Amino acid sequence: MSLEPFGARLRRAMDERGPLCVGIDPHASLLADWGLNDDVAGLERFSRTVVAATADRVAVLKPQSAFFERFGSRGVAVLEKTVEEARAAGALVVMDAKRGDIGSTMAAYAESFLHKDAPLFSDALTVSPYLGYGSLKPAVDLARENGAGLFVLALTSNPEGAEVQHAVRADGRTVGATVLAHLAAENAGEEPMGSFGAVVGATLGDLSSYDLAVGGPLLAPGIGAQGATPADLPAVFGAAVRNVVPNVSRGVLRHGPDVVALRTAAERFAEEISAALTAA
Repeated sequence: MSLEPFGARLRRAMDERGPLCVGIDPHASLLADWGLNDDVAGLERFSRTVVAATADRVAVLKPQSAFFERFGSRGVAVLEKTVEEARAAGALVVMDAKRGDIGSTMAAYAESFLHKDAPLFSDALTVSPYLGYGSLKPAVDLARENGAGLFVLALTSNPEGAEVQHAVRADGRTVGATVLAHLAAENAGEEPMGSFGAVVGATLGDLSSYDLAVGGPLLAPGIGAQGATPADLPAVFGAAVRNVVPNVSRGVLRHGPDVVALRTAAERFAEEISAALTAA
């Protein structure tokens, strides 16, 4: 049987645990800061520690697949275990893999992360629409079938993204706005929240020229090491702020390997986010 739709599960998790998403990004430099070797054993220790510290209290954990894939099959095996343990502890898992392709290749990527029987099955997957939004259809269809979701790159926090995402189409609409419009159509009529979200950087400042009311979640990287703060969220996201899933990675991870310190850092960000949203 299919799971309850991702949007409904995420809305409940956000209401019960707050909207914080903690990234699991085992950079070589972070492994070193934790006193771990840059190898599979260090990767496993890092990942399991983050899960133990946070998975029972935050809404979302977001492993960055690249930092696992660089160790080959043994790294992917650690990623599988990370996903399994995080979901077992009650966190929703967004796989940050930013996949994007066409036809059968896109379908294969989707099956890797969005099929309920796949070893890496995750609650949602980050995807790139820059081969045309329609190229994502295999992932959209499989996500619907399995109660999963997507986060589609729309207005990203990296400066280079603007040359594509702010480009103006012949119809006068920017590429980023076009992606948002597609997502609004995907989520039409879904309650309490659709399962197809956008990635929108918390560092981008005034986005009032964009319609962020896509009916689904907005994954917001950039808080902490990239310079944005929880207090920035209402100004950036406006009326859509209730659907924002703020992501913090290094701001939490730098406090490891101590489990209590990691947990305290996550709780502090969660409290600051809650205060900012309440004030809005």
